[in-house]
Amino acid sequence: MGRVAGIFLCLVIVIMDVVAGILGFEAEIAQNKVKHLKLWIFECRQPSHEAFMLGLGAAVLLGVSHVMANLLGGCNCICSQQEFDKASPNRQLSLACLIFTWVVVAIGLSMLVIGSMSNNKSEDSCGFSHHHFLSIGGILCFIHALFCIVYYVSITASMN
Repeated sequence: MGRVAGIFLCLVIVIMDVVAGILGFEAEIAQNKVKHLKLWIFECRQPSHEAFMLGLGAAVLLGVSHVMANLLGGCNCICSQQEFDKASPNRQLSLACLIFTWVVVAIGLSMLVIGSMSNNKSEDSCGFSHHHFLSIGGILCFIHALFCIVYYVSITASMN
């Protein structure tokens, strides 16, 4: 892939992650605007359709940016500990970042989906409070962007 195209796609991935993070924060704000009654760890509140849509949008953007980042990076296959030990430091870093992106996207998507689904009901819900799932998911979107940048730079450096 051309250098300019790779930089452009990396920039698109970062923009998608940043927008997903902002949507996660906006969903948290919209969720906090609805009426709720809190008693220690239990909470009764009305769902927010706006928070549901914003959280869902953030989850979709995070998923699409993760797929694009993995397609952009190509196959970084290290199948054994011996191959890992013999690999260059750039290739080892790219593998570590690839693993971290998968962990961050798994946790971030889970947080965004849990936060969104708690706003999907048509009537008031009572139960354990779902504090800050949407904003934590938003923060993880920014962390995903950082690991994607390092992953792309290290995989590009290991190919040269």
